[in-house]
Amino acid sequence: MLKIRDYEFWFVVGSQHLYGEEALQAVQKDTEEIINELNKSGNLPYPVVFKTVATTADSITQVMKEVNYNDHVAGVITWMHTFSPAKNWIRGTKLLQKPLLHLATQFLNNIPWQTIDMDYMNLHQSAHGDREYGYINARLNKNNKIVVGHWKDHDVQEQIRKWMDVAVAYNESFHIKVARFGDNMRNVAVTDGDKIEAQIQFGWTVDYYGIGDLVAEMEKVSPEEIEKTYRECQEAYDFVVGNNDPEFFEEHVKEQIKIEIALRRFLERGGYTAFSTNFEDLWGMKQLPGMAVQRLNAEGYGFAGEGDWKTAALDRLLKIMAHNEKTGFMEDYTYDLVKGREAILGAHMLEVDPTLAGSKIRVEVHPLGIGGKEDPARLVFDGLDGEAVNLTISDFGDHFKLVMYEVEGKKPEEPAPHLPVARQMWTPKCGFEKGVQEWIKNGGGHHTVLSFNVTAEQIEDFAKMVGLEVVNIK
Repeated sequence: MLKIRDYEFWFVVGSQHLYGEEALQAVQKDTEEIINELNKSGNLPYPVVFKTVATTADSITQVMKEVNYNDHVAGVITWMHTFSPAKNWIRGTKLLQKPLLHLATQFLNNIPWQTIDMDYMNLHQSAHGDREYGYINARLNKNNKIVVGHWKDHDVQEQIRKWMDVAVAYNESFHIKVARFGDNMRNVAVTDGDKIEAQIQFGWTVDYYGIGDLVAEMEKVSPEEIEKTYRECQEAYDFVVGNNDPEFFEEHVKEQIKIEIALRRFLERGGYTAFSTNFEDLWGMKQLPGMAVQRLNAEGYGFAGEGDWKTAALDRLLKIMAHNEKTGFMEDYTYDLVKGREAILGAHMLEVDPTLAGSKIRVEVHPLGIGGKEDPARLVFDGLDGEAVNLTISDFGDHFKLVMYEVEGKKPEEPAPHLPVARQMWTPKCGFEKGVQEWIKNGGGHHTVLSFNVTAEQIEDFAKMVGLEVVNIK
């Protein structure tokens, strides 16, 4: 379901007419070679398109206008191949409403001492032009990304790749629609917030639906559809019947499949890319959605429990950045406070994202001591080892705040035979005590998004694009 537009990025080169037409032709030739090599490298997730060698204020303004209204253009990469007087960039840059990356590079990676002359100096003035162009972006408070280094270097291309994913997420943020089945969990504070301000600042639309709307959709699901998906699940997962009667097990798994099919139809029909549910609002439901939610998470839908629309939207946003890999809704549950192995156990009642699975996924059916409904089927697995980022978003009345830290993800070292949920351990890189203390002090919530595929730098880049306060605990 992680469907997004076929985005591209426009490459705009800064120069001027001072050195004549022959020089401008050389500028374009160098630019086209760079773009061809970048696109052939296979390191960039989206194509780069050469747009123009910009030499006048009018041409710059026109190309930025075109960027704004072309929905397939996710952002602009600029390169000052030769000196470009920055006053020419003022109007166009002020009008630009999409992400901007200033690539501070030059065509060659060395100085050709045996042949260098003033013609070469005049044609290759990136060091000169970068300062002039950078000044005007700083003066305009543009908060653009600056990547420095030779364009062929892998680390430079890697920085461009990561920024591209953020820029696409920025564009897609304005298309995030959250279907909220039921309201916020009663009397809970941190998961609530100002939906209007979120739409103004981030582009997120949040619509309320009664759980009866989902129940009505479930009644339309046919036995044949359920059976087909059931067989698919048998091939994809290990079915652990346990102490359940086999017929009971199958019935309860199929109830989750019915929820899944109905949810997907409902979301697709309304153009929703994220959703939330609430165990306090289950009128007409036999089970709290568990496995149904998890399978939709695996397709790319954002999710958070208990009516937490902010985290559901944030989950979808990070899934876009991460290409839906190793990224999902999480909740801080329990601490391990033994000296030397301090860690946080992340889990949820049911709905842990299977893109975080580091073991074979099992389907199990167990009672749930909350919600007052039948035993729900759920996907059970252990999480991942590796470096990750964990983040949350809170509403402080006059502004939103994003709290995050980098973590070391860990698989649980011991089995938990009486805890039939997916489990993920992590420890803040800044230290357990400092991480938890600063998280609490800054008002970070218990609902988070955990990603092994997105970096803290990418989160900070996005925050700059939307004017979001970030507390990165280090």
